[in-house]
Amino acid sequence: MADIATEKKITQYIDQSLEQSKTTLEKTVNINSGTMNFDGVKKVGAIYQSEFDAMGFDTQWVDGAEFNRAGHLVASYGNTGPKILMIGHLDTVFAKDDAFQTYRPVDETHIAGPGITDMKGGDVIIIAALQALKALELLDKVSIKVVMTGDEESSGRPLSLSKKALIDAAVWADIALGFEDADGDIKTAVVARRGSIGWQLDVAGKPAHSSQIFTDSIGYGAIFETARILNTFREELAGVGNITFNPGLIAGGTEVEVQAEKSMVQGFGKTNVVAKEVTVKGGIRTLTQAELTKAKRVMQDIVSNNLAHTSATLTFAEGYPPMAPTEQNYALLKMYSDVSESLGYGPIAPVNPRNAGAADISFAADHVDMAIDGLGLMGDGGHTKDEVADMATFAQNIHKAAVLIYRLSEEGTPKQGTPKQGTPK
Repeated sequence: MADIATEKKITQYIDQSLEQSKTTLEKTVNINSGTMNFDGVKKVGAIYQSEFDAMGFDTQWVDGAEFNRAGHLVASYGNTGPKILMIGHLDTVFAKDDAFQTYRPVDETHIAGPGITDMKGGDVIIIAALQALKALELLDKVSIKVVMTGDEESSGRPLSLSKKALIDAAVWADIALGFEDADGDIKTAVVARRGSIGWQLDVAGKPAHSSQIFTDSIGYGAIFETARILNTFREELAGVGNITFNPGLIAGGTEVEVQAEKSMVQGFGKTNVVAKEVTVKGGIRTLTQAELTKAKRVMQDIVSNNLAHTSATLTFAEGYPPMAPTEQNYALLKMYSDVSESLGYGPIAPVNPRNAGAADISFAADHVDMAIDGLGLMGDGGHTKDEVADMATFAQNIHKAAVLIYRLSEEGTPKQGTPKQGTPK
């Protein structure tokens, strides 16, 4: 069973090593690792890899050439006890030529920097927690696998290759812990994330002089048919469960050109010509696979009920699966909350899934018994030039992660509810 005196030693070790952890954070924040800056992603990965190597982990760099990304860092330790997957990512949304490039103290407790909360702070929390447990010889009753991906912010394709290392680790694991910053509130953690996939609507009409629109021989044209489809999507699905969908890009007219690599569609037409083509690109988010299945069915039914002399095709892209809320996830959250309370930090509540975007843990959640996310460095302004970390949360979340793993090693997994859904172990 877990021992209070041992937990005190864990937190003391972390506090004594905190300045070194901050140095590692500063060093890696100051390296640009925008997803497509492969050299920068690899440099950040190499720094973290050296930290794992020093702890005696088996480490591997998974090359990303097959899916047009830098690659991933995988580090493994142990072969007994609960199998825990710890998830981070090396890349940021800030390109190599972005003006936002450096680690900069704002005041005594806040530091600005590209990717400091999303999620180099979380990566360093993983490393610091494991360093404490290894130094105190507390990793012998647990098996750890760390996967830090190089393409979380812009996934390589196909996903079957770019997410293989992560999914393989999840199939191996019992528990997944994600170290994103979630909603930026240290009093919350994530038990559910909505999945996110893209869709494209292509509509065709019968071109003619605009004076003939609405006639039996010409019909309504592509733009009216598109308007009907999008509005019916709204009428049928807005407010249903946790489903949201967004048509974010549209072009129509006599000709439409799609430039997928630039996320661009362009249309040419005239006001006195009935529109021949429309293309709409959008996204859809759902909390469960059942919601996604329902949304796809409703949308396809709407698309197939065409106005006269029009046709339409709706296609769905690969994307992030949902991380559904399960009894097991809530049981793990309770254990994490108990750790937080015992350390004097107060209880942890679940994040509203509407406030938690898609993340790498979604690819792992269906393959493990239980999962939670949002254990990283908290702050504000993620994905913007106003990204600022609240460093008052840094040591707290290292403490909580390390003590949680220690308790799992001593007590095993928390009491489980209904069997997990997904690939059987």
